[in-house]
Amino acid sequence: MRNLRLLRTGGCRFAAAPGAPQCFCLSAEPDRVLVGSQHGLLELGPARDSVTREVSLTAEGFMPEDGSGCIVGIEDLPEQECVCVATAAGDILLCNLSTKQVECVGSVDSGLSTMSWSPDQELVLLATGQQTLIMMTRDFEPITEKQIHQDEFGEGKFVALGWGKKETQFHGSEGKQAAHLSPTSAWDDGRPRVTWRGDGQFVAVSAVCPETGARKVRVWNRELVLQSTSEPISRLEQALSWKPSGSLIASTQEKPNRHDVVFLEKNGLLHGEFTLPFQKGQVKVNELLWNADSTILAIWLEDLKVENSNTNSYVQLWTTGNYHWYLKQSLHFGSLEENQLVSLLWDRENPYRLYVLCQGWHYLSYDWHWTTDHGMGENSQHMSNVAVIDGDKVLVTAFQHAVVPPPMCTYELQLQQAVNQVAFHTDPKHSGDMAVMDACNKISVYRYGRSTMNDPTVRFGAVGGNGFKAAVETPYLDKTYRIEQHNGNDSNEVMNPLGLRFLTWLPDDSFLVVGQGQHAAQSVLHHLTAVPHVTGAEEEHLNLRLSVPVDGEVISLCCSPVTRTVAVQLADGQILKYVWEASAPVLEPWQTSNGSAVQFPYPCVQTSITRISGEEMILGLTDRYRFFVNDIEVASNITSFATYNEFLLVTTNSHTCQCFCLKNMSVKALQAGLSSAAAPNSETLRKVERGSRIITVVPQDTKVVLQMPRGNLETVHHRALVLAQIRKWLDRLMFREAFQCMRKLRINLNLLYDHNPKLFLENAETFIRQIDSVSSINLFFTELKEEDFTKSMYPSLNGTCNAQPLQHSDQKKVNVICDVMRVAMEHIDPQKYCLSILTAHVKKSPPELEIALQKVHDLQGSGVPLPDVKAVSAEEALKYLLFLVDVNELYDYSLGTYDFDLVIMVAEKSQKDPKEYLPFLNTLQKMETNYQRYTIDRHLKRYTKALGHLSKCGPEHFPEFLNLVKDQNQYCEALKLYPSSTQEYKDISDAYGEYLIQKQLYEQAALIFARAGIFAKALDAFQSSGSWQQALCMASQLGYTKDKLSNLARSMAEFMKDPLKEWEYGSWECSLPELDISIFFFCHLM
Repeated sequence: MRNLRLLRTGGCRFAAAPGAPQCFCLSAEPDRVLVGSQHGLLELGPARDSVTREVSLTAEGFMPEDGSGCIVGIEDLPEQECVCVATAAGDILLCNLSTKQVECVGSVDSGLSTMSWSPDQELVLLATGQQTLIMMTRDFEPITEKQIHQDEFGEGKFVALGWGKKETQFHGSEGKQAAHLSPTSAWDDGRPRVTWRGDGQFVAVSAVCPETGARKVRVWNRELVLQSTSEPISRLEQALSWKPSGSLIASTQEKPNRHDVVFLEKNGLLHGEFTLPFQKGQVKVNELLWNADSTILAIWLEDLKVENSNTNSYVQLWTTGNYHWYLKQSLHFGSLEENQLVSLLWDRENPYRLYVLCQGWHYLSYDWHWTTDHGMGENSQHMSNVAVIDGDKVLVTAFQHAVVPPPMCTYELQLQQAVNQVAFHTDPKHSGDMAVMDACNKISVYRYGRSTMNDPTVRFGAVGGNGFKAAVETPYLDKTYRIEQHNGNDSNEVMNPLGLRFLTWLPDDSFLVVGQGQHAAQSVLHHLTAVPHVTGAEEEHLNLRLSVPVDGEVISLCCSPVTRTVAVQLADGQILKYVWEASAPVLEPWQTSNGSAVQFPYPCVQTSITRISGEEMILGLTDRYRFFVNDIEVASNITSFATYNEFLLVTTNSHTCQCFCLKNMSVKALQAGLSSAAAPNSETLRKVERGSRIITVVPQDTKVVLQMPRGNLETVHHRALVLAQIRKWLDRLMFREAFQCMRKLRINLNLLYDHNPKLFLENAETFIRQIDSVSSINLFFTELKEEDFTKSMYPSLNGTCNAQPLQHSDQKKVNVICDVMRVAMEHIDPQKYCLSILTAHVKKSPPELEIALQKVHDLQGSGVPLPDVKAVSAEEALKYLLFLVDVNELYDYSLGTYDFDLVIMVAEKSQKDPKEYLPFLNTLQKMETNYQRYTIDRHLKRYTKALGHLSKCGPEHFPEFLNLVKDQNQYCEALKLYPSSTQEYKDISDAYGEYLIQKQLYEQAALIFARAGIFAKALDAFQSSGSWQQALCMASQLGYTKDKLSNLARSMAEFMKDPLKEWEYGSWECSLPELDISIFFFCHLM
């Protein structure tokens, strides 16, 4: 899902160079290029557009002065401080550029056609004019010499299984003619081609077989021992390049109806191919070239010559992913003779830098990097489009609609030329609109929503539709613009086919591009606007509104539609700000809040503008995984990043995806969060597959699309994004979307309430109407817990909390929710939500099972329900209750309803044997009603209710009543059931008092006795408790004489002498003279 974006380009022309260039290589010194020409060797300095050093080979006699000489190979040898040059005449020369000395270290009489050094520069392989190979050491000592054309297959010869000869096998529709090889193309120069494997252990040589006239590829080892020979391949062409990783050898083949790039294994067998976008016989492939990390295949092509016309030259860059080959960049060099290519090379250190040398001494360099082209919208209408360049097509995948792996897509845009750049509209309201720049610098604008006609250039892909009905909205081709050139330097534009880069579509429908300045270290910012359409014109034009020179190489642009500014990064890391809506748009340094200029310590290949704690900042990621916020390095292990709303998502080398909320986070906090390992259950971190990179974040959703190294896609729902989106839905009362997301992604449903309790309770009916599902509401009830999940499991990343405390904080959370939801459901439709209402009763603490069973009983008593799909029968309700509650517990509760039909209904659903419960139920049914209910309550250990029913059974059952009271200590409840004037009340009080005396609670026992009129026992109890006043009162009630009172008083005096009772004893002695008055007073006080 990634494209190649041109990071920077450099170009110069060496007008003072003599002759015509023939080949070139890179010097070990930085910014130096070694070029071999008709007259000798030149060292060029592209930074200064000049020839720095030169060695003439014609003066030394190694090349003819008439310019007919040819250099077949050139290699810089830094350890020997010289350059090795091989000429077609057979001379091998060592040239010292400093002293301009030339030494001939060897000569081959038959001439040389190729010189190729191993990657480690320890060996050199020479192909001679006599079709031999000479392997030599770095000191030019011969190792061995072999004929190119060998009869044997090599050491890796296959084992013959006796399947017959090639000529006798079936060849399909081509017939037996397929067994006969076709010769090479007429334009093949017949020279051997040599390519080394990346580790230098093997070398492949392609040469034309003198017997068949077709090319064969042979693989040799470092000792020049033949390993294998390719299978017979008709019309195999001259281009040859071994993938540095060592897996495949690339070449080209002309087939009857197409032109293919084919791949061979080390054993010589074919292994895959892809077709070039040209007709058969239209172009010839001069050279194939892999970059250093084997990710890009460069192809140099030329049109086949036609009479009275010059040929066009092309360079195409191909990449692969998910077993599909994409044409990512196409460079058209035109047909001018001075722009014809001489050679091209990939840089050995920077795998994405390509060098090109043209006939007119034009030297070009291109730096690419990987990028993902996607829209920047953040609303639900934005389809989260990602565009992938594939030759003259743009494959667009709308991830809002469906996630499909490449090369499949939602729809594709068919252009007239190969595409080099894609830019999405930076206005969030039109983020799906696209501008496509092709190889001819034409910009095609595709828009959404204004056309009702089907656009023939837009074709549905794998999930876009079935051809009759569109599954997703597609754009239409609005206009095609040609960029007007007003600088009068058209030749320079032809010389550099990628002169414009970083196409940016601004919110005001103008375009911003970066061009090359007059010098190598200078760029120009072009602001382009559409010219009013002229009637009769075939195409519209973009006019140059403004050109702003930039002192430095621009290597990235990023736009902020909010602040309507563009951040421009220079090659030295400096950040400039371009405000296009200003009256006089100018470039100025990007400054922080304290006024200091922002400059990345290292150039970044991906940049973005975002807000951290309200301040606008620049994010940057280098190709070495170093991540910067402004000029502060916050991490060094980031492989990709993306911003979405207030969130930052990153993937790391430790195979994790982290998400941070930037709303209330400082840069130091972000740095600490990226440097420290988060908790395993933290919502900011989740594990991902090795090598995952972020492609896009789907807006108004929770999907993060990742791409694996092999090209397939994986969708993850990062917990932080999920919770943030759920909170937004809840704040907007979008309960259905929040519930469905939480259920799908296993988020605890308590968050529906805990996020904002007051809001939820006030909108309970809205919640029920949106969910509109009994099973979903029941699921919500079953997950309820007293825990506050916003504090334990799902704390907010930004530190804010919308929750408002309940007015009655003493109430339990689950009970409050159940009551409010139950009332709302009873108000909306009690029949439809019958099961949910039962769940609300059961979920409460303590469970209201009696009420739930009573509702089931009411359903049973209502008879046969009307033919309404929403009605629930008693049996269905009971089955549901049995799902929620243990059947034995429910049986006991049903027994407590005294409804034997309901009891039997529950018992039948249990595992009980009818012999166990039917005799018991039959016995109960024969009893008197009150005694029956007493028996049931006693069986269920509901003693309070049992006493109530037993008290109504008559005086003959009072002894049983009293025994139950004594057994279960239900004295207080029993006293409430009888008037205080009855004998039953007195008997219960007597038993209660004896129970309290046993517990040594004498004073309480005395009061119970006194209240029941049992004064003798009350007197004894008061005496035991030391309550002399109450004891005297009880004595008065019993009619004690003065002598008895005096004896009672004196008997209690000894008790009062206790040290703890000294004050009472003093009061007692003072009261003795007026004993009669005291007795009278206390008795009346009682």
